[in-house]
Amino acid sequence: MSKRIVQTDRAPAAIGPYSQGVVANGWLFISGQLGLDPQTGQLVPGGVQAETEQALRNLRAVLQAAGGELTNVVKVTVYLRDMADFAAMNEVYARFFTEAPPARAAIQAAALPKGAAVEIEAIAYLGAEGE
Repeated sequence: MSKRIVQTDRAPAAIGPYSQGVVANGWLFISGQLGLDPQTGQLVPGGVQAETEQALRNLRAVLQAAGGELTNVVKVTVYLRDMADFAAMNEVYARFFTEAPPARAAIQAAALPKGAAVEIEAIAYLGAEGE
């Protein structure tokens, strides 16, 4: 198995002992992204919609650093602090995945790192060229 660590300063640095992303055999596994500003490491203001938008920008930055785009994403998991925020998150999410959206699960979590309202992780297929 080939394995490559993906890291970019266009997404927040990991806040623990993990990688932003890992490519293995053409698959990219992107760690959960919060709505953190990559420059400050702080949550963006504005609630769940602003955090969702920033989390998806961060996710896209990791994808691009690995040589992919949002169209390569095949599975997304969304963690919400409050399932009542589902519609607000979904409104922003739909702007990022406009055609042939990936499979997805949305889960309510009792708490998320840094008090975030949303965390989003993804799996993308880059193919053999993504090795």
